[in-house]
Amino acid sequence: MRYGEGLLEDILRRTDLVQLVGRRVKLARKGRVFWGCCPFHKEKSPSFKVENERRTYHCFGCGAGGDAFKWLMETEGLSFPESVQKLAGEAGVELPAWSAEDEAREVRKKSLYEIIALGCEFFEDQLHKARAGEAARRYLQGRGLEPGAWTRFRLGFAPDSSNALMNHLIAKGVALADMVEAGLVRPSEDNRPARDFFYDRVMFPIGDVRGSIVAFGGRGLTPDAKPKYINTGETPLFSKGHLLYNFKTA
Repeated sequence: MRYGEGLLEDILRRTDLVQLVGRRVKLARKGRVFWGCCPFHKEKSPSFKVENERRTYHCFGCGAGGDAFKWLMETEGLSFPESVQKLAGEAGVELPAWSAEDEAREVRKKSLYEIIALGCEFFEDQLHKARAGEAARRYLQGRGLEPGAWTRFRLGFAPDSSNALMNHLIAKGVALADMVEAGLVRPSEDNRPARDFFYDRVMFPIGDVRGSIVAFGGRGLTPDAKPKYINTGETPLFSKGHLLYNFKTA
């Protein structure tokens, strides 16, 4: 990672998110929280919340949300490093020097983000459209989650078929080694070929501090599924220390 978590936290701590968002959105204070009309979709009554204490913004209408870095990325089209540089400059935080190794690492991580995004889209499509996803749809509705929530939280389904995701990614031109590094495929071992990491599970996305999906949690659908829940293992993008949200039900 180019910037350590401590440095990023320091920048966020020194940034007045209400003031930052208030440059574009008219906000009204209600207690410790500020509300306004969401800038990401049209609405008549405010459902967009900004909190300095949590250093986050969130829209209950469209689901958009994140921190100050994500705000600049979504509203000004900046990359993550650019948003860090801008906020660090405004907060008076000195950034470490940038090296060729850092550049190569950032490019590599960008590739992994793109692979995970392809995996998320595949899981979503399986939940919403595939016949095999019927059991997952019944399960979610039984837990009080309707299709609108599936879309908002980007829920999905990993089918119990022969390496469905791996084959899908191969067709997209993704190398097997990259799927493994992204945590979507288990490598070959003990004379067993490479295989999907998740199968026959309802899928819940896990995001990092930027709001980008970096991993998944899967809930088994069969009574004998072991373990009942399983998360992506450690990857260059994901560790428990970087967890932002993991939406799942009992």
